[in-house]
Amino acid sequence: MARSRYKVGGEGGGDDINVTPLMDIVFIMLIFFIVTSTFVKEPGVEIDRPEAQTAKVRKLASILIAVDAENKIWIDKDEVPIDTVRTVVQQLKQENPKGTAVVQVDRNADSRYLVEVLNQVKAAGIEDVAVSTEDPS
Repeated sequence: MARSRYKVGGEGGGDDINVTPLMDIVFIMLIFFIVTSTFVKEPGVEIDRPEAQTAKVRKLASILIAVDAENKIWIDKDEVPIDTVRTVVQQLKQENPKGTAVVQVDRNADSRYLVEVLNQVKAAGIEDVAVSTEDPS
């Protein structure tokens, strides 16, 4: 009669815990949280927005553009010259074709920069553009 090399119990026995199902659950939960999370985009500069009585809450803007008090334009934490706003916005639109844009303008910025940025964004093919304001209440 042949002897078995494995013992029941002890060192070579079946006392190991199978963690494969646990790891599967952890990875599935990780994927779920990554897919369902939203990332807040920041323009890269603090903006003192003007107040407006008709301010409405707007969610999920994929392109955020800021014009600071010194009339510098910021997109995704990078300063962008006025003549390249259109190309940068077109690149961002390729990442999210259904995306919208929000322009934040400091109350001390020149209004001509707001108009120029809006024109550049519209020329890039984004029709849904909003100007960010503060709610006075």
